[in-house]
Amino acid sequence: MSVFGQSVMRLEDAPLLRGEGAFAADIDFPRQIHMRVVRAEMAHARLVSVDVTPALDLPGVIAAWSAADVAEVPPIPFRATKVRGLEPYCQPILAQGRVRYVGEPVAVIFAEDAAVAEDAADLVLVELEELPALLDAAAEPTDFDATRNTEPTIVRKSYGELDAAFRDAHVVVALDLAIGRHSGVPMETRGAIARYDAAQDVLELHGTAKKQHWNRDEIARLLGRAPSSVHLFEGHVGGGFGVRGELYPEDLLVCLAALRLRRPVKWIEDRREHLVATNHSREQRHRIRAAVDAEGRILAIDNVFFHDQGAYIRTHGARVADMSAGLLLGPYRVPAYRATGHFRLTNKTPAATYRSPGRFEGSFVRERLMDAIAARCGLDRVEVRRRNFVDVSEMPYARPLDALGTDVVLDSGDYALLLDKALARFGWDARVADVARRRAAGESVGLGLGVFVEKSGLGPSDGVRMTVDATGAVELVTGAASVGQGVETALAQIAAAALGVDYRRVRVVRGRTDRIEFGSGAHASRVTVMSGSATHQAGLALAALAKQTAAALLQTPEDALEIVDGVVRRVDTPEGASVTLGEVARALAPGTKLSRDRATPGLTVESWFHSDHMAYPYGVHLAQVALDRGTGQVKVEHYLVGYDVGRAVNPMLVEGQIAGGFAQGLGGALYEEFRYDERGQPLSTTFADYLMPTIAEMPPLDILVTEDAPSPLNPIGVKGAGEGGTNAVGAAIASAVDDALGGRGQVTQLPIMPRDVLRFLAEGAA
Repeated sequence: MSVFGQSVMRLEDAPLLRGEGAFAADIDFPRQIHMRVVRAEMAHARLVSVDVTPALDLPGVIAAWSAADVAEVPPIPFRATKVRGLEPYCQPILAQGRVRYVGEPVAVIFAEDAAVAEDAADLVLVELEELPALLDAAAEPTDFDATRNTEPTIVRKSYGELDAAFRDAHVVVALDLAIGRHSGVPMETRGAIARYDAAQDVLELHGTAKKQHWNRDEIARLLGRAPSSVHLFEGHVGGGFGVRGELYPEDLLVCLAALRLRRPVKWIEDRREHLVATNHSREQRHRIRAAVDAEGRILAIDNVFFHDQGAYIRTHGARVADMSAGLLLGPYRVPAYRATGHFRLTNKTPAATYRSPGRFEGSFVRERLMDAIAARCGLDRVEVRRRNFVDVSEMPYARPLDALGTDVVLDSGDYALLLDKALARFGWDARVADVARRRAAGESVGLGLGVFVEKSGLGPSDGVRMTVDATGAVELVTGAASVGQGVETALAQIAAAALGVDYRRVRVVRGRTDRIEFGSGAHASRVTVMSGSATHQAGLALAALAKQTAAALLQTPEDALEIVDGVVRRVDTPEGASVTLGEVARALAPGTKLSRDRATPGLTVESWFHSDHMAYPYGVHLAQVALDRGTGQVKVEHYLVGYDVGRAVNPMLVEGQIAGGFAQGLGGALYEEFRYDERGQPLSTTFADYLMPTIAEMPPLDILVTEDAPSPLNPIGVKGAGEGGTNAVGAAIASAVDDALGGRGQVTQLPIMPRDVLRFLAEGAA
């Protein structure tokens, strides 16, 4: 049986279980010094002066810098985007002229140990003149600088006859909805350790994640070096979720310091720094309306939304707002559509992506709209969704929209079938009857659902190099990154299935820019689709080369051979003459006769996979909740995630991704929110104020992974699995809470806090 599709054990866990993990904080070099960042304590102020002299007088301090000391380093750019004119809003590595959020770096200290660096940072004198703080992205823009305001761009997407649809509508349903600011909070905070090897003229950066090759190229450019002289190394990563691995000011500062000071430089972020300085996400307000016919079918959707980007545009550019507009429609047929996204800056921590960016927000908005349409038209909430689904017969289904620079073409899917399977697995009808019984007894209980389409497999290309050595071991070198999602195991399974070896004989090398020239890292649920497809192709090509070589060695026709457990043998006489892959590798080694006809000696191939379109997995979330009338607490009693991934390389890994993603979505639905006072001071700087769900808050979770719609866009039919567990949690829980309140449409924002529930209950009683 092929290892592809089997829930085999993870390869990457052994060192973690033995306590031998190599996280950023574990990395130390001789003679290293420590960096501490001095951060702004006002949300918006004129930066009058920064005096680092008192810090330099402290024994053990090596250096101290303010903006004047790093003026030659340009602001950090963003990755590829079609939106123009954003460059003036990029963040400098140390504040220049103004500070724009609490937590912005204004100076850095370098000292012999971390404690001295922290003490010295407290001695830096920063003089600020406070300015009014802009905290509401829906308010009128204000001045960013002398020539620009705080609305860098407006994201616009549209198609169809919108005005005619609203003119002819049976009803128009309008909502004002909001999603609170929250983000990824990994167990491991950010860390960066830079070392300059003068003998080799190589700058190393350890502790990186997610986008090593892009970060390498930008670090090299910003510091005036050749990319070949900058090497990035990814060790173990204690969670990524979108916020880790971007190019932050601290990454540039440790690299610059290693070059200038000629000593290794280490920086580890503390938890308070993480909560005020690492990328935030999610905060949006949507004013959405739908034109609907008499049978509850959507004729048009018009959505005006305000995206709170925070103080600067970081490496993601306007991607989250772009995805919010381009992917809002989910699984539904919508003949006319217009989205107007006001991309605005405020005096808060800069924002970027967090697991299922733009889709967690969009699914909440869209599914609240579907519930409102059902209520307005007197329809069942499940039925109104069925009536609006894109049908399986219409696949592939092209929308006249783009997202992430690619046209939106839903590649495959049977949304109604998955909904039926999920409802049956959840026991929806029986739960409806049980909820009615409990309500009659005085309880506030409700059911909710959310249906969604995800995106995955962002192109345009990915490559791998696969080699079999003289012992028969397989090495797969990839530019993909690992943030704990099981990359090594999944790619090893794909390689093993294509080549015909035990997956435990495949060693996956990732996260090292010194081993492979190009790579796209791990983001946008792309690794299994892009790196996996390149790996599959490489495995087939390597198997073909091995059989071609073995045919010469065995004097046997190539098409009569197969590879089983790393042995090339005849199909008709498997017990007969054979050679191992290790023997084939030795026969192709440099200097051998068979190697002379090849451009590259050895049993090795390089393969590239290219794709013009993303793949679109899809899912259904179902929730049952109970409200505590005394405290306002929402208890999630049961939850189901149904998700179609095309083909599952390792179902256990898919289920793990979904479970972890659900926990994060639960936080955004009920607990997590970055709040600020009227002056822009953050109020969520510890876990006493920023509430994370724990195992005690996790409900019984049922996961249904289906493979009914393999993607036609790649040779193994896979779609990404990393974000489906998060996508519709806010949507389904909001639907269930609203149902528990009587279905009056009271739930219009996330997170749903106990104070909100108590207010809703009081309004219902009145």
